[in-house]
Amino acid sequence: MGIDESKDFIPVRIAVLTVSDSRGPEDDRSGDTLAERLTGAGHILAARDLLPDDRDRIAARLRDWIADPGVDVILTTGGTGLTGRDVTVEAHRDVYEKEIEAFGTVFTLVSMQKIGTSAVQSRACGGVAGGTYLFALPGSPGACRDAWDEILRWQLDYRHRPCNFVEIMPRLEEHKRRK
Repeated sequence: MGIDESKDFIPVRIAVLTVSDSRGPEDDRSGDTLAERLTGAGHILAARDLLPDDRDRIAARLRDWIADPGVDVILTTGGTGLTGRDVTVEAHRDVYEKEIEAFGTVFTLVSMQKIGTSAVQSRACGGVAGGTYLFALPGSPGACRDAWDEILRWQLDYRHRPCNFVEIMPRLEEHKRRK
């Protein structure tokens, strides 16, 4: 396990969406955390936006970025909790073709090491649509750091072994090819 230094790093184009009714671009610490970490790792910040907790608007933005060939991965932060306004997970599931169930499980395991049983209140999730990876992360900078540092940093690095998300990107839509 680890990084295979004999392979070249492949930068991934990542869009970041912050979902919040109370934050603006000037105080979007979670979005800033993700943008800093992904660019620091050598990836490309392909797009960035901030939307209120509105399921239809979130799903529409996700669909726009899924259709954009300049976006390989979408990270959202916020709206994954249990309150009535938390609808990001539902918006994600509105667009998923396949859910990556283990992402939420692994995120919970990582979170439990930091915040104990409070991790049960997160509904972090991941999926694939239109050949694009999507991940819904909680709205705290700490949760974004945990998700990036412990999971996404590795899975979005082509050199990571034994396997990673980047190496299978070309095959995400193989079912749509003519035989």
